[in-house]
Amino acid sequence: MDFLRHLTSQAKLKIFLFLIFNDLLLIAVWLSLSYFLKINNLITAGMLSSLGLLLAGLIAIYLSGLLMQPLKALWQTILHLAPHEQSTLRAPNIDKLRFGRQLVTSLSSQIYQLVNVAEQSRLLDQKQRGDLKANFIASSLPLPFFALDNQETVLFANQAAAEYIGIKSEEMMGKNIYMLLDMAFPSEDTFDKWLKNAKLHNATATCSWDRVRLSVLDNHPTRLFDLAAYYNKGNPQKIETMLILFDHTKQYSQDEQAISFIALSVHELRTPLTLLRGYIEVFEEELSGKITPELEDFMAKLNATAQQLTAFVNNILNVARVDEDQLVLQLKEENWQTVLAGAIKNLELRARVRGIKLEIKIADDLPPVGVDRLSILEVINNIIDNAIKYSGTSQVIKIESHLSKDGLVETTFQDFGLGIPLGIMSNLFTKFYRDHRHRAQIGGTGLGLYLCKAIVGAHGGTIWVRSQEGKGSTFGFTLLPYTQLAEAIKNNDNKEIVRSAHGWIKNHSLYRR
Repeated sequence: MDFLRHLTSQAKLKIFLFLIFNDLLLIAVWLSLSYFLKINNLITAGMLSSLGLLLAGLIAIYLSGLLMQPLKALWQTILHLAPHEQSTLRAPNIDKLRFGRQLVTSLSSQIYQLVNVAEQSRLLDQKQRGDLKANFIASSLPLPFFALDNQETVLFANQAAAEYIGIKSEEMMGKNIYMLLDMAFPSEDTFDKWLKNAKLHNATATCSWDRVRLSVLDNHPTRLFDLAAYYNKGNPQKIETMLILFDHTKQYSQDEQAISFIALSVHELRTPLTLLRGYIEVFEEELSGKITPELEDFMAKLNATAQQLTAFVNNILNVARVDEDQLVLQLKEENWQTVLAGAIKNLELRARVRGIKLEIKIADDLPPVGVDRLSILEVINNIIDNAIKYSGTSQVIKIESHLSKDGLVETTFQDFGLGIPLGIMSNLFTKFYRDHRHRAQIGGTGLGLYLCKAIVGAHGGTIWVRSQEGKGSTFGFTLLPYTQLAEAIKNNDNKEIVRSAHGWIKNHSLYRR
C-alpha cells in the first residue's frame, strides 16, 4: 500500500474540511450579527476580521501540530537509534499517532531493519578483525610476526612468534609489545625511537635493524635476529605497526663465541708481551748511544711493533668485555690537555716509524673533563692508529681539541690519505666491519671503531666521521665537561662515576639502565 499517497490524501482532506469549517463559521457569525442582532455593517466587518484572524491562528496551530506528528515520530526514532543519543531519547509511541500512523510504522520498521543490518555488519567485521588468527595470511608465515595497534598493543601474533619467544599466542593478545619483547640494540637507533618519530612525521614508514638481542623467558635461550618493521598510520583494520623477525642466533652467536675464544687466547699473550716490552725498554736505556743508528732504528721499530701488538691485545679483550657488559669505566676529573698530549707523545714513535708527523693544537680554554683515563686512551690509540694505517703517502696527521658551540670538549683527528667511500660510512662503527678494497693491504680486526663508539658513548659523548675518498678523513668525538657531571658526583662519596660500556641499548624506557 502507498502510505505516502494515503497520508497526502488525509492531509488534503483535513485542510479542506478546516477551511470549509472556517468559512461556514464566519458566515454564521455574519448572519447572526447582521440579521438577527442588527449590528452595524462596519462593526460586523471588524468583528468578522478579528474572528477570522483568531480562527486562522488556531487552525494553523492545530494543523501544524497534527501534520508534523509523523515527521516528529520519525525524528525521535532516528535519534533514539543514533549511538550518541540512545541513552537520552526514548522511542516514540507510534500507536498514539492520530495522523500518518501507517506511514510512520512502515518507515520506522525500515529504519530498525537498516540499523539491525548495520549492527550485524559491525559485529561481523569486529569478529573478523578480532579473529585474525583464523583469517590473517600471516598465520601461516614461518617467521615470527606481530601486528600492533596505535598503542603498541598486540592484536595478532602467529604461531612462529609464540614458539620463538616461548609464550602462547593467545596470552600475548592485548599486551604491550615492550612487555613481551625485551629487545636490545647494538646502537641508540632502537625500534621505539623510530616508531615515535614515524608517528610524528610519516603516514607510512619502514625500517630494519641488524643483530638485535632478545632476552626470553624460562629455559629459552637468548635470541639474536634481524628486525623489520612497517608503520601505516590510521589503518582501517586498526593494525598500525607490523614486526617480522629473521632469526640469526646461530650465526651471530658464533661471532660472539669467536670473540670470547679469541679473547681467551689473546689473554695468554699479555704476559710474554709485557716481558717483551720491558726488555725493549731496558735495551733502549742501556744501549742508547752505544749502537749504530741502523740498530737504533731497528729498536724503534721493534718498540713501535710491540706497542701496536699491545693495542691489538687490548682491543680484543675490551671488545669481549663490552659484549659481556663487563667493561666498567670510572669517570674522574682530568685535565684534557694533559691526557691528550700524553697519549699523543706515546704514539709519536709509531707514527715516526711510518714517516708521519703528528701535529697537535689544543685550545687553552678547555675545562676539566670527566673521563676514565685508560679507556679514553684506547679511543685515542685506535683513531690515530687508523689514521696512520690509512694515511697512504701523506706525512701529517692533524689533531685539534677545542670547546664546541654546545659547550662540549671536542677532539678531531684529520689525515690526508685514502679516505672512505660514501657507501661504507654507515658501517664504520660496526663490529668486524672492514673496507674490502683495503683489507688485503692494511691489517686490522674491524673492532677498533666499534670499541671507540662504545667507550665514547659510555662517557656521555658522541663520535663521528667526515671523509672524502682520495682526500682523507676526519674523526672526532666529544666529552662532557666535569661540571656537567656534578649532579651524579654529589651522590658519590668517591668523587667518581662508574659506568658500563655495554654495546647493547635497551629498546624501551621500561628497560633502560
